[in-house]
Amino acid sequence: MDLCKKVGQNIKKYRLERGFSQEDLAFESGLHRTYISSLERGKRNATIVVIGQIADALKINPALLLEISTTYY
Repeated sequence: MDLCKKVGQNIKKYRLERGFSQEDLAFESGLHRTYISSLERGKRNATIVVIGQIADALKINPALLLEISTTYY
């Protein structure tokens, strides 16, 4: 499993659950919208600091963004 893609999927999942657009999340986290988009597509590798910023903006535990399901599709 590509960890960057899984983190991106998790970011998108929690962003949508929160009702945020990419632009909303970018504003709340202090990041650029295109960077959020790249993360969600698994094209960028987020640092632990960025994971923390995104988790804070989403009001979730940062570990949730790193969670890998044991169910494979």
